[in-house]
Amino acid sequence: MSAKIRPTWDEYFMGIARQVAQRSTCPRASVGAVIVRERRILTTGYNGAPEGLPHCLDAGCIIEDDHCQRSLHAEQNAILQAASHGVSIAGGTIYVTHQPCNTCAKMVINAGLKRVIYAGEYPDELARNFLAEAGLELVRFPNP
Repeated sequence: MSAKIRPTWDEYFMGIARQVAQRSTCPRASVGAVIVRERRILTTGYNGAPEGLPHCLDAGCIIEDDHCQRSLHAEQNAILQAASHGVSIAGGTIYVTHQPCNTCAKMVINAGLKRVIYAGEYPDELARNFLAEAGLELVRFPNP
């Protein structure tokens, strides 16, 4: 009988973030986020339109300055889900399929998260600088 190889916790939660990304409703990028504390999933989020509004897949993207204005980012949706359900995420870790942008980085900081584990690059050095300055651990997760 061969020993089963179990994923590390980071592999496990990043795999879930990748699964969550499949719910994305913006065709420009499929991004997923999972917020975890003490190895327990607190919330998830993916990029898509605000609740009750048409999704990019149905109504098309609204592009300004090369960004879709219709969709919220996965990190924003995960943080907002916690707020709407009264779940404290302070001290937790967010697993994201892409590096957070500047706006999401600031929200992550103010939400009290302590670690950001991300897989895909996003060209936002300012976001990385803010996270570092705030003392958050920022870890690049290797893509498979």
